[in-house]
Amino acid sequence: MGFDEEWGRLRADAVQRRGLPVPSDETVGEPATEADASTEAREAVVERLTEFRSRLVLVPLDDREGLWTAELGGLDWICAFSDEAALARFGVARGEGHREWTYRRVVGARLLDDVVPALDFPCGVAWNAAGPDGMLFPPMRGIVPDAAALDGEATA
Repeated sequence: MGFDEEWGRLRADAVQRRGLPVPSDETVGEPATEADASTEAREAVVERLTEFRSRLVLVPLDDREGLWTAELGGLDWICAFSDEAALARFGVARGEGHREWTYRRVVGARLLDDVVPALDFPCGVAWNAAGPDGMLFPPMRGIVPDAAALDGEATA
């Protein structure tokens, strides 16, 4: 499944969770519906980002005791989880349910504001990967500091 298909499915799932009507094929082209859906989606993302930034999250460690990352769509992602159950779901989805995952507790804002900018490669954060409430926070303005954002201004 491509990114556009996956993103569309995730958006539809989020709309349904919020109890909003899912646009039908007949209403997709209506400007008011698109604007409303866009506003709702933007508000949902800001709400999740705010929640993530204020939470203490679990970040699994790799074999060298560094933060565990995964590659998706040509970009690296730090994997973070809201709790041990979410981390366990991730392990099972990877076929590593038997493995003991060591992890570090980190405040979400610290990952986005300090860790991502300190890396020498572009990196985002994947929150609760393999879970029904998973979300990606790409290295973009408004999510990470502008100097670390792919769409931000490069520092000299």
